[in-house]
Amino acid sequence: MTKQNLPSYGGQALIEGVLMRGSKHVVASMRAPDGHIEVVHEELGGIYKTRIRDIPFLRGLLILWDSLGLGLRFLTVSANVQTGEDEKIESHEMVLTMIVSLAISVLLFFIAPAAVAQWIEGATGISNLFGNIIEGFLRLAIVLGYMVIVSKMEEIKRVFRYHGAEHKTINAFDSGLEVTLDNVRAQSRLHPRCGTAFMVTVVFISIFLFILIGPLTPTLVSRLVSRVLLIPVISGISYEYIRWSAKHLENPFVKVLYYPNLAVQKITTAEPDDSMIECAINSFTTMLAYENGEVPEKAAEPDPKEESFSAEKMTP
Repeated sequence: MTKQNLPSYGGQALIEGVLMRGSKHVVASMRAPDGHIEVVHEELGGIYKTRIRDIPFLRGLLILWDSLGLGLRFLTVSANVQTGEDEKIESHEMVLTMIVSLAISVLLFFIAPAAVAQWIEGATGISNLFGNIIEGFLRLAIVLGYMVIVSKMEEIKRVFRYHGAEHKTINAFDSGLEVTLDNVRAQSRLHPRCGTAFMVTVVFISIFLFILIGPLTPTLVSRLVSRVLLIPVISGISYEYIRWSAKHLENPFVKVLYYPNLAVQKITTAEPDDSMIECAINSFTTMLAYENGEVPEKAAEPDPKEESFSAEKMTP
């Protein structure tokens, strides 16, 4: 097969499953407790059908925000596949969890390093430049430490294995191979457009940006406020950098620059088994069929119980 390119696609590991998103459709395949694969399809709307997605920097911020909501909804679906109707998790519970998680993330990854660096500057008398460098490396250490800690949790280990299956499947397609079990199994579990790569890129870009604005934020208050207000700016720049670098990885210089992003994925991905790869392949091929205007034969009518997700449920 020749090398292929889908206009816009990505994925996400779920609880015992994998989500694949195209430019118009999203499909999630989840392994139910009885062993069968539960499939949920949804047609994308909102920002995905507007011209905003073509505007550099702005598109990154809005698509990432929408992806959080999309990922949250499908995490809820995947959790409910595992728990069953008797212990169904409500979407508002997941929303509350996400809000709390985002608040903790901002506090831990942005505010805490800035506060510690400001204290070090005052205690040691070092310059603002060195203080911002220390802040950046503190932020990087916290991000990497967090990844390592959660990777030791048994439940997260399985999610990371599904994460590896997602990457392997997309890598097979990107390489122009037929998306089969044998071809996918042989692929790398690392991928340049990974969300992990985005997190690492955010850290490095924040280091350079905060050094540049250092003289404008001499006080603790101005420093902390700037860290929060600039999160959208950093996110937009990071998104565009990942898009650009992913298209130029054949360039040796770009490959060197991008190595840390790929290396960190060795923490957040793991080798999947064949049943996990099957879920990823099923999500990707079903999504691809919908993107090409084909409706899989086994697609069913939307389940009324999942009406809030505007989804179609299928059982292969």
